[in-house]
Amino acid sequence: MLEITDLVLTVTDPDTGQETEILHGNSITLGAGEALGLVGESGSGKSMTLKCILGIEPAGARVDGRIVLEGTDLLGAGGEELRRIRANDLALIAQNPHGALNPVLPVGRYLIEGMTDARSMSRRDAEAKAAQLLRDVGIADAERVLASYPHQLSGGLLQRVVIAGAISGSPKLLLADEPTTALDVTTQAEVVAILDEMRREHGLSMIFVTHDLDLAAAVCDRLAVMRNGEILEIGTPEQIRDQPQTDYTRALMAARPMLYPDGHPAAFLADTETTEAQ
Repeated sequence: MLEITDLVLTVTDPDTGQETEILHGNSITLGAGEALGLVGESGSGKSMTLKCILGIEPAGARVDGRIVLEGTDLLGAGGEELRRIRANDLALIAQNPHGALNPVLPVGRYLIEGMTDARSMSRRDAEAKAAQLLRDVGIADAERVLASYPHQLSGGLLQRVVIAGAISGSPKLLLADEPTTALDVTTQAEVVAILDEMRREHGLSMIFVTHDLDLAAAVCDRLAVMRNGEILEIGTPEQIRDQPQTDYTRALMAARPMLYPDGHPAAFLADTETTEAQ
């Protein structure tokens, strides 16, 4: 479905002309319906990898290697073809939902205009689908949320709106760039459980970027551990947990307590609800 081969990203200092290599020849394969977690500390190159896939790398940067999405080389695609691929096949969920929404427009405009413009859907049909999408991601009072402005909603609600917008176009590949960074632990678990459910229900492939190896292991089929622009190892969550190949991976696992001992955020939520009831 997605094949990245020998990906190198080089940026140039506009003042000195000095070149710095940010990504160092990384290779990744992703199957249809598979979820891959890119895990590592800040500055390890996770988000830059997503930017290369989307074709939004920093101005003046040079990308070498190959990024092939279902037979199409994204690095060789022209502007019009790349725009079509972004509109139909790729969807991004950013870590800050406020940045995805216009603060002076109601939330409904974000969802409805995307469907009427990109999908040529009638406004009435788009409004109905937008409400259903919000219900699908666990927002019961969908009509109120559609009429609300971003500042009137919590971070968890806004991230659910962004997830709804991402799946509205039925993309083939979902790129989730630390979508739970600004959320508390319980809301984080709720959002990740919804994201995982939507991915499985719609048959999407996903690259999930996070610094939290435990969180990625709960919802991903395989994990790729990154450091300083290089992929150190790739394996299943069980392989990474039980047979880590590098000291860095072992340190990364030791840096955060196990929040999801039962293997999924949904189990964490169930335990939380039981404790609150008692």
